[in-house]
Amino acid sequence: MEKLIARQRGVPLVVASVRERPLDQHDSLDHFVEGLTAGAYDMVVCMTGVGLAFAKEVLEARGRLEEFAEGLRRVTIVSRGPKPVATLRAMRVPIQVMIPEPNTWREIIAAIAQRTERRIAVQEYGRPNLEMNRALEQLGATVTPVEIYRWDLPEDTGPLRRAAHALAAQESDVVLFTSSIQLDHLMRIAAEEEIEAEVRESLQRHTVIGSIGPVMTDWLQASGFTPDIVPAQPKLGALVKAAAEGAAAAAAGKRGLVGRTGVR
Repeated sequence: MEKLIARQRGVPLVVASVRERPLDQHDSLDHFVEGLTAGAYDMVVCMTGVGLAFAKEVLEARGRLEEFAEGLRRVTIVSRGPKPVATLRAMRVPIQVMIPEPNTWREIIAAIAQRTERRIAVQEYGRPNLEMNRALEQLGATVTPVEIYRWDLPEDTGPLRRAAHALAAQESDVVLFTSSIQLDHLMRIAAEEEIEAEVRESLQRHTVIGSIGPVMTDWLQASGFTPDIVPAQPKLGALVKAAAEGAAAAAAGKRGLVGRTGVR
């Protein structure tokens, strides 16, 4: 991200806002493997590559990796975009359904709607996707969520706190969001620093907001923010390019003055 912004002659301030933490206990994963072995599922939806990689690492250490892989080979595999593919291929697990961009839960529902599999396990990402689970249930599916890891604050929250203060002081021209948890953690830190109102004011009235795609846009709007820039393709390069090209005009419309062209 820093290199992409610098290439567009912006001044990057990139800070960690989230870490992926494997669960201390893996009861859900153990039950998932047992269910696969027992034939309890028709379909497995793989939401993230990092979750599958964590599962592979844990089960390999427990001597259950081949049992896991064999169970996956017996069901229909849905991959939410390309990220789970490498781990699935390493386990020699074929993929029957590849979800197209922008890889949201809505594309998953559309891909599954006309299929017959209705006993569905969902390998979750950092938090449950209750909307998707409800939509699957409305299709008549029995949904089994599989927890493998959770999103947490970074171990060192100092940079994120400094970024929150920079936003509160309106020192940044543009803020780019690529995941809903980034916004949640930013506002959580802002509340801890007692600058939540200032950060919210800055995002609503001064700082140009870039959203990587429709899921992020929905979350921003649900949180009371309107994204000013959304790229045609939900990719990092497209987001930075769109922000570099549109920041000045977006700032002028948002703040009533000509914004600087740098992306920060």
